[in-house]
Amino acid sequence: MKKNTIIFSILILIILVLVGSISWNKMSFSKEALKLEILGPEKTAIGENIEYIVKFKNNGTIRLEKPELTFEYPEGTILETGEKIKVMNSDQLGGDIYPGEERTFKFESRMLGKEGDTRIAKARVSFQPKDLKTRSEAATTFTTILGAIPLDLTLDIPSKAATGKAMTLKVAYSSNVDYTLKDLTCYIQYPTDFEFLYSQPKGLDNTQWDIPVLGEAGFGRIEVSGILNGQSMEQKAFKVRIGIWQNGEFILLKEVVKGVEIIAPSLYITEKINGSENYIASPGDQLHYEITFRNVGDNNLEDLVLISRLEGTHLDLNSIKAIDGTNQKGDNSIVWDGTKVPELKLLEAGQVGKIEFWVNIEPQWTMKSLNDKNPIIKNKITLGESRQEFLTKINSVITANQYIYVESKYFENSGPYPLEKDQKTFLTVEWKATNSYNDLENVKMRTVLPESVTFEGKTYPEGTEVTFDENTSEVMCDIGSFAAGTGVIKDPKICAFQISVQPQITEKDIFLLGAMQLSGTDQWTSKELTVKTDELYAETVGE
Repeated sequence: MKKNTIIFSILILIILVLVGSISWNKMSFSKEALKLEILGPEKTAIGENIEYIVKFKNNGTIRLEKPELTFEYPEGTILETGEKIKVMNSDQLGGDIYPGEERTFKFESRMLGKEGDTRIAKARVSFQPKDLKTRSEAATTFTTILGAIPLDLTLDIPSKAATGKAMTLKVAYSSNVDYTLKDLTCYIQYPTDFEFLYSQPKGLDNTQWDIPVLGEAGFGRIEVSGILNGQSMEQKAFKVRIGIWQNGEFILLKEVVKGVEIIAPSLYITEKINGSENYIASPGDQLHYEITFRNVGDNNLEDLVLISRLEGTHLDLNSIKAIDGTNQKGDNSIVWDGTKVPELKLLEAGQVGKIEFWVNIEPQWTMKSLNDKNPIIKNKITLGESRQEFLTKINSVITANQYIYVESKYFENSGPYPLEKDQKTFLTVEWKATNSYNDLENVKMRTVLPESVTFEGKTYPEGTEVTFDENTSEVMCDIGSFAAGTGVIKDPKICAFQISVQPQITEKDIFLLGAMQLSGTDQWTSKELTVKTDELYAETVGE
């Protein structure tokens, strides 16, 4: 009996030792079996290439099996390839982690965000201690503060503006990062009572401009014109934000806020060009400016000076003619004072004065890139303490030509040429169109075929809609949208079709095609533009 008791006690002791050993192993591994840390910069410039080092070490006495590392890049990270969450399996990590073993892994990235933002990188390693069935993990984080962004953003607006008057906002942005930024967007937030007129360049809407690519040392500008209304002494705020879209999320990079004070004008200034307050100009126009000014205050104004400053590379400044004004040949400024304009010497309350001048727009100017599209003329008027800016849009210039070909690169023609009586000849008609300065829409080329000419139904190019109306004998090529620079900085628009003619009479020339008309709506000026070609005649063999 005593012997059995001793054996039982020994068994109990062995069990207790085993349980204690297992518990000790669990305790020793669960505390600091795996030391995990992230090493990286505590502060970084926005867009700078940085490196995170994930480091872990087995400080326990047990082998850690089937490890798996998950590294999560911070919000706003730009990666050349791969996902924001990087998972590495046991094979990629080098297999089991033995006691005392240390390993490191590197992760490179660039981060975007606003200066002062914090970005948190996360790492965790899961593993299975030897002889245990349950998995455990260690986790850690690392915080980096974003420093200055090498992206400049400026907003240039007047500090004061008269209510109801046109004003211009100028936004400029540039990049100093050493790689190309993509998918940038600029937003402009206007105050209440701001009436948007137009912008250069044109945005997706009145508030958003996409910047697909901004290279190293790249820059760009946005100008917005509008009318600001409000009460005298009221403050109006404009906000500009630039950021990048990433996975459907807008990451703000920089913003600028500036205020404008509404002032009560003492002078009311208006402008007419060629008798119109909303004149749309065309290349080759002579512009007759009439500037009217009225004292809308309660006090008389004395010894005023009126200055007109013209802006527009397409103006012929040598053509300026100013009545009673002073202008240096080729200069863009004209000055009037009280020596020749009595109303500038003394402008009583309620009194009106007027000055006028003429200037020519060049017939045509070279378009070097699409940055030259949507041309505009600015007239900046300074009169005493008043500042007023007037803007005039310029129509695009379109050209059209039609040709007849016997031998064609588009279709296979046949038959005699010059034409012969009772002999059928197939010919190709080619239309060419160019468009210079502005985008056009709803663009069509059309002509009417005489009764002696047959439309054969062959057209070029594929995808362009060329139709023939049997009732009216009209051939129409529907271009649709017509981009600025077509035929100027890129190939002209071409439309071709095949016709046949079998003359019944013999004369020197046979009428073949009426004039081709090219028409469309200028998206910049909203004006309908039209131009026509000459008629076409075909040669014949005389009797």
